[in-house]
Amino acid sequence: MFEIESKNPDEIVIRTNTKTITINTAESTIDAGLPVGQISGPGEFEIGEATIRGLGVLNNTKTIYDVEIGGLHIGITAGYEEKLDDLGIADILCTTSVRAVREISPKLVVAMGNVDGMVTELKLSARTEKKLKIKKADDLPAAMEVVVLN
Repeated sequence: MFEIESKNPDEIVIRTNTKTITINTAESTIDAGLPVGQISGPGEFEIGEATIRGLGVLNNTKTIYDVEIGGLHIGITAGYEEKLDDLGIADILCTTSVRAVREISPKLVVAMGNVDGMVTELKLSARTEKKLKIKKADDLPAAMEVVVLN
């Protein structure tokens, strides 16, 4: 269904069957090789199999994202903690924020920053992967897990 990888703490790359979507949380941009170029800021977008909803935070200077692919929701908040209620339920959460993890309670957390502090506070351990491959909802763990992508 899709893959998630990250080689930079500020970027999450989602690969579907037809598109590669790079979300840069520091710049609040989406790059999917579209003819219009990069998309920036809040709004709703359909890119290939993905429906993306961007929510403005920090007085609309930054954006958090809800990416829906095949009924699964990927929340991308980086370290931002505003509008978590508006973001809604996320099956997978890409974040540095322990507060976001506690409020959203995803099945899978993709740690984007200080992994040691996050796993200590959450009392979980982390596993390291090059990329996450999700073929179906059943691929998600039953209990919350933390993954570090490198």
